[in-house]
This record gives sequence, structure tokens and C-alpha cells, in this order.
Amino acid sequence: MSLFSVADLVPHSGDMLLIDEVNRFGVDDIETRVLVKAGGLFSQADGSMPAWVGVELMAQTIAAFAGCHARTANEPVALGFLLGTRKYTCNVEAFAAGTALTIKALRSLQDDNGMAVFECVMTGPKILASARLNVFQPPNASQYLAESGEAKKHV
Repeated sequence: MSLFSVADLVPHSGDMLLIDEVNRFGVDDIETRVLVKAGGLFSQADGSMPAWVGVELMAQTIAAFAGCHARTANEPVALGFLLGTRKYTCNVEAFAAGTALTIKALRSLQDDNGMAVFECVMTGPKILASARLNVFQPPNASQYLAESGEAKKHV
């Protein structure tokens, strides 16, 4: 059973919400789970999910981490941004439909302005993927988007 509904933790919805549940979270880490489903947004003809989607699974896991901490502090879930990915490796080309994947993220660095680095590992049957993700969660996302001019592009 998940600690929180994933839909209440991340700013994604519909087909773009890829992770299924939060297994556990702590001060600096989180573990999530996803069951690869045929017919999903990123499904290939054979029902599998391309391995490069693993980066998005890791990013959504980090979003869930932030959401868990926001919820436990009775604060609203805030928008965050994936700034970059370093050293993404995966030993398979795709994740077969029906495969259960476990994603773990460990916060290795965070500064006061919202920048953070997470070490991520994803495992499943004969599957191992890893990466370092750089993320940014501005203190006020609406103000940040307005100042950067991005808000007008998304209206």
C-alpha cells in the first residue's frame, strides 16, 4: 500500500503520470514502483517501454520525494524542473510490459536556492539502470515562470 496517492504528490496527470506508488521515503531518499503497462503513452508496438523513459521515471520519483515532504509538512506540492541527467546507463533497450520496476533516489546535495542532485537506481528482473539527476525547485514557481517569460508561452 502506498503512503500517499502518487497523483497527490507530483504535478503530472493522465498518461504522463508514470509511477504507480511510493514504497517508502525518508529524509534524503525515496523508493517508488511502476508496473510497465502495454498501451501506455510511451509504449512501443510490442507493449514495451523504451529504456530512455527510465530518466522520466527517475525524475517523477524525485518529484514524489518533494511531494512527500511537502505533504508531511502540510504544504502544497510545488513545481520542479529536471535540469540535467548525467551518466544514465541501462543494461536493456526496453522494459517489457508487465515488468515491475523499483526506482530509488538518494539526495546527495541540495542548496538553499532549490538546486539538488539525486543519485538514482532502477531495478527489475535482470534490469539495472542508474543516473545522477540535477533538479531545481524554485521557492515560487509561478513567479519564476513569469520572470523567465515561460508563463506566457504556456497560457
